[in-house]
Amino acid sequence: MSNNNDTIAAVATASGRGGIGIIRVSGPKTQKIIEKLLGSQIPARQACFRLFKEHDDTTIDSGLALYFKSPASYTGEDTLELQGHGGPVVLDMLLKRVLALGARLAEPGEFTQRAFLNNKLDLAQAEAVADIIDAGTSAAAVSAQRSLAGAFSQHIDDLQRQLTHLRLYVESAIDFSDEDIDFLAGDELKKIIADLQKAFKKLSETAKQGSLLRDGMTVVLAGKPNAGKSSLLNALAQRDTAIVTEVAGTTRDILTEKIQIDGMPVHIIDTAGLRETSDIIEQEGVKRAKQAILTADQVLLVVDDQESQTEDYLSLLQDVPTTIPVTVIFNKADMTGAEVGEASSNDGRTVIRLSAKYGDGLNILTKHLKTLMGFNPEEKNIFLARRRHLDALARSNKFLNEGIEQLLSYQAGELFAEDLRLAQSALSEITGKMTPDDLLGEIFSSFCIGK
Repeated sequence: MSNNNDTIAAVATASGRGGIGIIRVSGPKTQKIIEKLLGSQIPARQACFRLFKEHDDTTIDSGLALYFKSPASYTGEDTLELQGHGGPVVLDMLLKRVLALGARLAEPGEFTQRAFLNNKLDLAQAEAVADIIDAGTSAAAVSAQRSLAGAFSQHIDDLQRQLTHLRLYVESAIDFSDEDIDFLAGDELKKIIADLQKAFKKLSETAKQGSLLRDGMTVVLAGKPNAGKSSLLNALAQRDTAIVTEVAGTTRDILTEKIQIDGMPVHIIDTAGLRETSDIIEQEGVKRAKQAILTADQVLLVVDDQESQTEDYLSLLQDVPTTIPVTVIFNKADMTGAEVGEASSNDGRTVIRLSAKYGDGLNILTKHLKTLMGFNPEEKNIFLARRRHLDALARSNKFLNEGIEQLLSYQAGELFAEDLRLAQSALSEITGKMTPDDLLGEIFSSFCIGK
């Protein structure tokens, strides 16, 4: 990002024609721009109708002007919003006039970056601004609003306080290590650790659901040719996305469809049938299918119900990492006359019998997918989270557990205290209190210009 002492300006509304167009200005030259553009200063936080003037006193446009005096503004700086007509030509003319008066064109996300740097928002809240704009479902939008309001940050701050309390306890025990009482072996320390581990587990689970709300769950349909994978894709998408024929191996490439289940995004990926083949094109399709499986949050192994008793369908799972959960789908129940439903296999996997062709049992599958995503209609406190948040939480929890192991196995209080410090440092990356500059640049560059 460029010099924060600059005054920046940008069109804040979407490109194209519209009834209203907004130009946003922020920085130390804002009052000078107001004087030259509007002809006089305007009161703070009051909507004023003004003519927007060119350098020769001709009118560019007319509309509302809103001035927010530092620090009571979005960026924490003097800020001006010009609300005029939404034609691209007039907005361009007005923006050029503002730039001529001393502003420069804002970079993507620079207004929000300044809000972060001026302590108006922490980093998790700043990211929530972009998430609200990009929300693909109503549930994601509501959860992003909770993050913007500070719900996620509050949980992180609570964890930080618990870690601080534990560090103080441990370091005090180290200072008094020559006393007869071993504080590091007491019940109070065990309770503090247990409470902290419980808090980490709960927050990680909530953040994971928030991440799924934001990014969606990737579900890969895998199985042998002609098992009904494409039919299942069409049934879930409720439209004919994939070509379905009786010819085995119709699907040769990756097909992706994004659906919503009760407001939760799911990315369904249909793949080529898994089998040995001499066909070069089909070989490439099988290769891509195996690559897609490696990216899955969940694999639906589709099996022809007519062959479910005779076929060793589990052999198809040999290339699936054990870290990727698998649900077995017995399809074509309409051909076997078997009752649709859900059960568990001998190895603990969920097995669902359905008919993709007629939609029988499809509601059982969608309910299962909602359960996998942690869907809870009664939960009102979900906030949106990103993959980097999950990674930071996981690293912080890893440092905590490694420290506990050092304490329990070796009575190494000093090493435990250091691991607790590292755990706090990882958590601080979420709210931006200790975040590398290159990560900040990556985060804010993904924003739209004018935000």
